[in-house]
Amino acid sequence: MAKLVSNKQVILRDYVSGRYPTESDMYVKTSNISLKVPHVQGQGEGPCNNIVLVKNLYLSCDPMMRFLIMDTSHYKMTKYDYCTPGSPICGYGVAKVLDSSNPEFKEGDLVWGLTRWEEYSFITNTASLIKIQHTDVPLSYYTGILGMPGKSAYAGFFEVCTPKKGECVFVSAASGAVGQLVGQFAKLAGCYVVGSAGSKEKVDLLKNKLGFDEAFNYKEEHDLNAALKRYFPQGIDVYFENVGGDMLEAVLLNMREHGRIAVCGMISQYNLPEPQGIKNLMQIAFKRLHIHGFTHRDYDHIVPKYLDFVLRYIRQGKLVYVEDIVEGLENGPAALVGLFTGRNFGKQVIALADQ
Repeated sequence: MAKLVSNKQVILRDYVSGRYPTESDMYVKTSNISLKVPHVQGQGEGPCNNIVLVKNLYLSCDPMMRFLIMDTSHYKMTKYDYCTPGSPICGYGVAKVLDSSNPEFKEGDLVWGLTRWEEYSFITNTASLIKIQHTDVPLSYYTGILGMPGKSAYAGFFEVCTPKKGECVFVSAASGAVGQLVGQFAKLAGCYVVGSAGSKEKVDLLKNKLGFDEAFNYKEEHDLNAALKRYFPQGIDVYFENVGGDMLEAVLLNMREHGRIAVCGMISQYNLPEPQGIKNLMQIAFKRLHIHGFTHRDYDHIVPKYLDFVLRYIRQGKLVYVEDIVEGLENGPAALVGLFTGRNFGKQVIALADQ
């Protein structure tokens, strides 16, 4: 008989739409789970042929999870497992395989991909799981620099924006999981880079640890247009968009002709009852701007190239990755909610267990 163990979980209480999520939108409960892939009646003695049982080691807090906890009956992003009330939160994580009926995974494998906010998970969407081959770096990096945020930063900057040496690059939400990498990639590419963040401490991080040429606290700027003119007197060639709203309006006024904007996210809009209308859109035509929305899911094919690129710089000490790690699943709700008020300092990660 398979061993039964307790399984702590973070459960979504109800869909959250049109407002900021709160810790009370989630609750922690403990259930029991069998540490064996289940058998299915009517399919012989063998287990289901596409289930992986994992022990979750690290869970990732990402702004895109905001869409996974809202009622998206009118729109869904493809390739994601959406949360339903009464079930565990879903998102990216790093895990160890305990049992598998999928021949591609075996006991002991380390993987990253879509999982659930619980100590142990049965994963049926095994197409999202990627085996971890490089263990000479922290496993938590696979929630960030070596996972979805890293792929997003690389694809958006190099594949979408096609930067040239000497160009001027602006990154909003620059101290976050994606932004901190975009800025460092820009420096490696020989660009001048400025980032915006929401506190003095984060501005200091950008300039003194991550190598940005300049950075500013957007909360202290009463005129974002004037702030951008101060840092980019000749205009912006590349804008990596993570914020939207007022920041995007100001950026449009400061873009150079034929500038490129990679739209990765717009965190200022995620919790509004209605999206904010954007002014200055004629600048797109006047300046012949290229604005490209993208998702990391379109760039799975670049993962080997990206890993070769980024692992080399990590091992050489030329890339820094700042993590904000909290211990324990019970602290997950506060960590997730804090993303939307800027409470995190770097990539937000929840540590559950050692291997």
